[in-house]
Amino acid sequence: MKKKLIVLLLALPVIAGAQNKPALQAGEWYGEFSAREAYIPFKFEVVHPNALGKGAELTLINGKERVQLGTINYRGDSVFIPIQDYDTQLNAVLQGDTLKGELKRLYSDTDKGVAFKAYASDRPRFVTAGVSPYSLDGKWDVIFKGGKAPEKNVGIFSTQDGKLAGSILTNTGDLRFLEGVADGAGFRLSAFAGLSPYLVEGKFVDKDHFKGQFITSRGSQSIEGTRNQNARLADPYSLTQMKAGAKTLSFRLPDLAGNMVSLSDAKYRNKVVVISILGSWCPNCLDEMSFLVPWYNANQSRGVEVIGMAFERKSDPAYVRRTLTHLIEKHHPGYDILIGGKIGDGNKVLPEIKGIKGYPTTIFIDKKGIVRKIHTGFNGPATGLFYDEFKAEFNELIDQLLKE
Repeated sequence: MKKKLIVLLLALPVIAGAQNKPALQAGEWYGEFSAREAYIPFKFEVVHPNALGKGAELTLINGKERVQLGTINYRGDSVFIPIQDYDTQLNAVLQGDTLKGELKRLYSDTDKGVAFKAYASDRPRFVTAGVSPYSLDGKWDVIFKGGKAPEKNVGIFSTQDGKLAGSILTNTGDLRFLEGVADGAGFRLSAFAGLSPYLVEGKFVDKDHFKGQFITSRGSQSIEGTRNQNARLADPYSLTQMKAGAKTLSFRLPDLAGNMVSLSDAKYRNKVVVISILGSWCPNCLDEMSFLVPWYNANQSRGVEVIGMAFERKSDPAYVRRTLTHLIEKHHPGYDILIGGKIGDGNKVLPEIKGIKGYPTTIFIDKKGIVRKIHTGFNGPATGLFYDEFKAEFNELIDQLLKE
């Protein structure tokens, strides 16, 4: 009996340690990032495969969007939530019912992190304050003030079941899935999908005009909006051009296995080729890849090929291998992904082009190897009808090139 008691007493610290191990409560959570100008709210959900929370998973929520981050890791009283898509991580400590920590950009040696706190709750992203005198629904010309010369962007918003959703389109991409409210205090929308938290807030001047702020963890910009149901961006096929006299591309780049690839390879001869200039760090590039992968699987047999040309944050081979391996394992592209170099190296790799204006940039090449069109940016599923228009134009262009 005495031996059994001793064994039990020795086991108590182990049992207590297991009981004190942090485990995030299953269900919805509400969080706030502490940005320079404001608190930026975000929402996520925790799912427990078992009662101990071992192998629990976290999913970020932005309107209709669900971003699954994968397994939550525990170490002592600390919680680590990796965000592999963007090489970032949520590092925190569970203090009572509150998770406190910071978003770290792992790719940066100088990143100071963005502080956040969160707690289990089904509370909405924003608490409403009265009834809005005007509606934000519809399309808007949106100007970002300050910095370089202002460009006209497009806001598209809609209200459903009391929730405001939408996005802002720029000439290089969109802000993806924003979610929020319009009320007596104006309007507020936010998003966090793993890279940077966003907050868009403003007040109506009248039913057709607003003034506000676009806020990130790095700072803020003033914005102004004018209602315009015909709001459009600049023609995305007009922003990036070939140099005078240039018609073809002469790159020769490696894939992850070290195989050198060029357009003169037999695989690409006499075929329509689509080149996506991308980065694994780029949200709009990931949106484009989510479109291109199933499209390629359905259309390759028609005589079309796709090439992904990746430009990463660093040139370190181990870093590039890690980031691109994750990209390939997650999206399973059946087409070649080539190593282009670091961000900004596109002008050296593709000297025939006047200058890469943004990521992604998509190049359309006909069966003779001639560059026919270059599309700057990508407006994805968060942009609704603009995304539908892009898909229709994309397929129409491919159909035309295949018929030639």
